[in-house]
Amino acid sequence: MTYIDDSKGMPALTGEARVEDYLTLLKPRVMSLVVFTALVGMLVAPGGINPVIGLIAIVCIAIGGGASGALNMWYDADIDAIMSRTQNRPIPAGRISSGEALSFGLILSGFSVALLGLATNWVAGGLLAFTIFFYAVIYTIWLKRSTPQNIVIGGAAGAFPTMIGWAAVTGTISLESLALFLIVFLWTPPHFWALALYKQGDYAAAGIPMMPNVAGEASTKRQIFVYSVILAVSAFVPVYLGTGGWIYGAVAAITGASFVYLAVRLLRAPTNVDMRKAARRLFTYSLSYLFVLFLGLLADSFIARLGGFWS
Repeated sequence: MTYIDDSKGMPALTGEARVEDYLTLLKPRVMSLVVFTALVGMLVAPGGINPVIGLIAIVCIAIGGGASGALNMWYDADIDAIMSRTQNRPIPAGRISSGEALSFGLILSGFSVALLGLATNWVAGGLLAFTIFFYAVIYTIWLKRSTPQNIVIGGAAGAFPTMIGWAAVTGTISLESLALFLIVFLWTPPHFWALALYKQGDYAAAGIPMMPNVAGEASTKRQIFVYSVILAVSAFVPVYLGTGGWIYGAVAAITGASFVYLAVRLLRAPTNVDMRKAARRLFTYSLSYLFVLFLGLLADSFIARLGGFWS
């Protein structure tokens, strides 16, 4: 769940907590990505799900993702106070205490997992529980401050929602859902490292070992390129498995080629100023990449189901 979320554009406020502050703890931008990818997994899964149960499942996954964000902000309050894009978050700004954020995150975690398991199945509920644990403990507490591979390994937390959505419908973990997981997993490093390239100062001040600060800009740009190529190739796995058709294949080819092209531009950026512009351009594009790619997958799924309806 590494989609960027910040408080830079919010007015600096202190005092008592507002409803908006508790919503901020849920990281709504991150939550939107979680909901979208989970919905894709649910809609392309074979079979079907009762619309009401499906809505409950999506709400549970959204709450679980928000709970992860609250636990992340609870633990990271000290470094959030240092970084410019996060220093106005509710805890460092003094509007919500660490204890309140921790309780809020834990209660929402338990509620979302229990309700999802009861409403759908315990494979989906177990995956949601593991996702929350992975993001809050494995990524936030262990990896984030200890290794420049934090985003690579921690990116799994943001990739699980596709599998949760799939499992909510089928009650299983399959190769098809693992293929969707793989796409989001491989997307995370180039997406976040592009951000890290032009936000190095913030991460250095907070003592977070992001790749550019540890391995240097040149190494980071090479790794972004490698991951971009692997991502572009891996995006065709759903076609091989039959989950995606010709529409998705065409979208994967166009969006993947564009991703690699921007990675090449970043790799070859001649000056520091050009590098920062290229990094920002790649980061911005990466935000729409998953959305467009998965829309292609949904289009194929819709056409296939429509064909089955009329046959």
